[in-house]
Amino acid sequence: MTSIKPPVTDLDIPTEEKGFYEGFSKAVTLGSKALIGILIVWAIAVPENAGAVLSGIRSTIDANTGSWYMYAMAFYLIVSIALAALPATGRIRLGGAESRPEFSAFSWISMMIGAGTGIGMLTYSSAEPLFHLASNPEVIMGEATAMAADNVRNAMKWSFFHWGLSAWGCYAMIGLALAFFAYVRGLPLTIRSALTPLFGRSLEGPLGHLFDILSVIATVLGVAVTLGYGVSQFAAGVHNITGMGWLMNDEGTPTVTAMLVALLIVMGLSTVSALSGVGKGIKWLSNINMGLSFFVLAFLLIFGSTIFALKSLFLGIWDYVIAMPGMVTTIWRPDGVEGSVATQLAEWQGAWTIFYWAWWIAFAPFVGLFLARISRGRTIREYVLGAMIVPTIIHCVWFSFAGGTAIDLTLNGGAGDQITGAGISSQLFEIINYLLTPVLAKMMSALIVVLLLTYLVTSADSAVLIVNTISAAGDESPKGRIHILTWGAIFTLVIGGLLVAGGLDAINTAMIIGALPFSVVMVLMGVSLIKALIRDGMRRRRGEAVKPELAE
Repeated sequence: MTSIKPPVTDLDIPTEEKGFYEGFSKAVTLGSKALIGILIVWAIAVPENAGAVLSGIRSTIDANTGSWYMYAMAFYLIVSIALAALPATGRIRLGGAESRPEFSAFSWISMMIGAGTGIGMLTYSSAEPLFHLASNPEVIMGEATAMAADNVRNAMKWSFFHWGLSAWGCYAMIGLALAFFAYVRGLPLTIRSALTPLFGRSLEGPLGHLFDILSVIATVLGVAVTLGYGVSQFAAGVHNITGMGWLMNDEGTPTVTAMLVALLIVMGLSTVSALSGVGKGIKWLSNINMGLSFFVLAFLLIFGSTIFALKSLFLGIWDYVIAMPGMVTTIWRPDGVEGSVATQLAEWQGAWTIFYWAWWIAFAPFVGLFLARISRGRTIREYVLGAMIVPTIIHCVWFSFAGGTAIDLTLNGGAGDQITGAGISSQLFEIINYLLTPVLAKMMSALIVVLLLTYLVTSADSAVLIVNTISAAGDESPKGRIHILTWGAIFTLVIGGLLVAGGLDAINTAMIIGALPFSVVMVLMGVSLIKALIRDGMRRRRGEAVKPELAE
């Protein structure tokens, strides 16, 4: 019986031995910076042209790739769940049988939420349920009434769907692939390592550089969306506290100037934090923002619509779990008739579900690599449960308490259009304004602004470190202080340039474009991981040496 070819356990990724780029892959670093630099110059020099071209590309993508995004996200979710459920793979410890987790469960979960979707959770936890209360597939098909009590469960179900298991299954799969090949195979902690079963040593050359460059660009654009919404809400919060007119425009949304000032503050603090590494600044910031999050949740539970929120939570989770198989696999296509039910459903899915799937995919190389970095020593089953189930539950609680309170105050509490009439960045603050006296509302708003700032800094400094790690051929140490500073400046310029070119819409469009090629890379990573685990199982059955060590 012929033995199975041994796996690749080392990659010789060329790095510079001296000079400015010592310890870094010059091809990846310069290639990424060159492409991102072109985007920055284009967006700032000719913003109208950049905005128009990006919008045209996005329209083409929206019209032709919806099915791909739906199937790809379903694949990521299934792979994560299956590998955790199977006894043969679920017991594999990421780092060897003797390794143990570096971080406590609380810090581990805190860092996942902080780096993953903490910012968006604050922005969308009240806004999205209100949006879905007004329009969702059931309303479009005539099965529920817009802005009415019979549509509350649908509003929560779709909110949970967009922020729940699918999002975290996407993050979990890429993080699992990276952790397996880095901590079980001993390969560098970088995207190309997770593709070795498919491409072997060819990844040491241009092909590997290409995969890493795509991951850097996707990360920069994905983080740009998150930070863009975050600095918008930060500016809205400061306006709610101070009342300074230059922070908001006549439409009730933050001005570009306000967002740029907020961006400079956030990126300055995050770069300082990134210089301290994961175990110090990022860990402590994550612990702080998790503590503040629990405080805000307790406030909403006590002073908000308690019974309504709890009912929304439990019924929403039930509806979500029952409907999830259909929600994951249903693809609506337009029938060519403007205003028809089929066209409206396709447009809704493109504006909401497909947008989110692209966002999570663009964010995945950053969050996945960060999850891998902080999850060494945990079993695959423990990792998937921690990276999928716990964050999903936390998000469901947030959306129920904030969104449920917003819906109840709007439908039954006399708030009228005070909350629904505000911009997406201001709706959480309007809930606070309605519930509390002006003085207490300002105090609570200040606490939320601080919480948002910690989430922003946690995400930004984590992203800077991850991009630096990929550029340094998987070296996890916060090496090259000047490079950390450089990447911090690049993030600032990308986000600022896109804000100037077209505000948050331009950032969203650039992200969707950047996510498409990386979605293909992620599918390849999933296939690569499955192939590696199957071959290891075959080696074990034949009595051959195999690296994955099972947890006791």
